[in-house]
Amino acid sequence: MTAEMAEQPAVLERLIARADAVGDAARTVAPRPFAGTTIVARGSSDHASVVGRYLLELATGRPVSLAAPSLHLLYGARVDYTGQLAIAVSQSGRTPEIVTTLRRLREAGACGLAITNDADSELAAAADALFALEAGEELAVPATKTVTAQLLAFALLARGLAGAGAAGGGAAGAIGSLPFSDADLAALPGAVAAVLADPEPARRAAAALSDATRLVVTARGLLYGAALEAALKLQETSAVAADAFSSADLRHGPIAIVGEGFPVLALSAPGPAQEDVAELVTTLRERGARVLTIACDDDADLALPPVAEALAPIVAVVRAQQLARELALVRGRDPDAPAGLRKVTAT
Repeated sequence: MTAEMAEQPAVLERLIARADAVGDAARTVAPRPFAGTTIVARGSSDHASVVGRYLLELATGRPVSLAAPSLHLLYGARVDYTGQLAIAVSQSGRTPEIVTTLRRLREAGACGLAITNDADSELAAAADALFALEAGEELAVPATKTVTAQLLAFALLARGLAGAGAAGGGAAGAIGSLPFSDADLAALPGAVAAVLADPEPARRAAAALSDATRLVVTARGLLYGAALEAALKLQETSAVAADAFSSADLRHGPIAIVGEGFPVLALSAPGPAQEDVAELVTTLRERGARVLTIACDDDADLALPPVAEALAPIVAVVRAQQLARELALVRGRDPDAPAGLRKVTAT
């Protein structure tokens, strides 16, 4: 896990050098005009897809949904996907239900794009077009470099579709209302490298959480998918019962579990959702919660370098990876091989 985390700046730099390829792949396969997008994924890929949903809706001005594979594979649903772009996301390209669901969506009229780390996989063969992450083989069970590569692929895809004149495209150098320039992209590998070069905040946070058995992770907007991924990493590596909620959903009932000393990890970045998360953090601390923050703020417990909002989930996920690894080590666990898990999950 540590070695693969360290590869992330180089992986992202290579993807940025191929920035046009992901937009080209989508424009080649997407029907014109396309009615909307459906994303098919599980696990970490699904969390990257949550971020992708925000970016693609901002970019295209058209609805984006996350598919429920069970509808197609267990319940035999027959849904008309004519005029839809279907994006299937899988690190391995070998998860049976993702491959089969993409095939079903294409049979129902969708045009299929695969985002995977294996260009020779079944998923790649099942799609109309492919964007290969080319992140190199990932051996540790907890996905790291492939997740951040997927997040960047979605940002590049959104920018490419916005630039093609989709309904929500907005100004040049933007994804909808989000500024997103070549300079922002160029700064990303360095920002990730800066996070990786400074593990001390994660070590301090891990020491503070060493006795935690339950934990809540919260964020809103673009960082919500990063919160989901942070919770999964803590579950996988450290056996913490971590639950992720949007800052809005946490107020709708789950906040009842947060009391004196209860650990909370709050993620935020400059943008429309920042104030809401900050208000929630204040509320949680008033309830006695032990709140740790991951934010683009020098006062944060796990500070992030300043990046464009569209790219903030990437650096936030890298900080969460660090925390998960350090907490596993504090607890005497092997973060590379969590008990009972395999790299490819057959569902």
